[in-house]
Amino acid sequence: MVWDTIYGRDPAQPAVEEWGGISYSLAALDATLPDDWVIVPIVKVGRDLAMRANAFLRTLRHVAPGSRFIEVPEANNRVTLRYFSAERRCEQMAGVVPPWTWPELGPHVADLDALYVNFISGYEMTLATAQFLRRGFGKFMYADLHSLFLGKEADGTRVLQPLVDAPTWFGCFDVAQLNEAEMQQLGRDPLGAAAAALAQGCQTLLVTLGARGAAYFEQDTDTQTRQRTGPVRTARIAVAGGPALDAGDPTGCGDVFGATVVASLVAGRPLEEALHRATRMAARNVSYRGATGLRDHLLGKLTTA
Repeated sequence: MVWDTIYGRDPAQPAVEEWGGISYSLAALDATLPDDWVIVPIVKVGRDLAMRANAFLRTLRHVAPGSRFIEVPEANNRVTLRYFSAERRCEQMAGVVPPWTWPELGPHVADLDALYVNFISGYEMTLATAQFLRRGFGKFMYADLHSLFLGKEADGTRVLQPLVDAPTWFGCFDVAQLNEAEMQQLGRDPLGAAAAALAQGCQTLLVTLGARGAAYFEQDTDTQTRQRTGPVRTARIAVAGGPALDAGDPTGCGDVFGATVVASLVAGRPLEEALHRATRMAARNVSYRGATGLRDHLLGKLTTA
């Protein structure tokens, strides 16, 4: 969980303070999961905001009974966002909630049917923990790798940087998501970068493209040897109607996109259908600020938030 302070492109407008980060994903999962699935949050929150965070959790309907965020003594992560354009912003982060270790994480995932991992801060787990997770959890795993590509300067400013051991990170998950700028950190050959990721065991690589929708890369797998066979397939899924990004707030669009893809895939929808649905939901998120009440907005309902 992250507490966001968002400064828009209009200096005359006050900053918006709201839940951000994984809260967008939780709201989108709540809006799109089929009714026979429940959300089991495995999320650490700082003691200073734990009560407010759990109040947010209680607004969601698909959450498993008795679920709570896990309170830690450290200050909760807080992020200040300053937008210069729809897709260009400055981000500063304060507070570092401690990462998960495998002995901590293992008992929490033992009885799950699927796992959605979102690197909101980039410090949620080490590569070694992700590898233990891959070996210890044999079911479907989806990861939004976004903040793994962000370094942090002394004042908390996040800076885009290459991801060390990127193919190994990709190989820890069945489906991996990143954005276009992060994809460029993998090299000048996007198809080659995708092939390297798929060669490590990742089944599908998704790249969000802002107003242009999303692209995917995938390759067939031999069911007996689990080796990749045939050429890498790729296609772009456009946003129906084209979202008016200049008129809204793009914060959380990637989180809404990824959660919607997960909800669609676990419901048995084909990949391209899941991506069409996810781009629609991400476009709808642009016209709303913050995550409180977002579930109803994504469903096209009136919200009092």
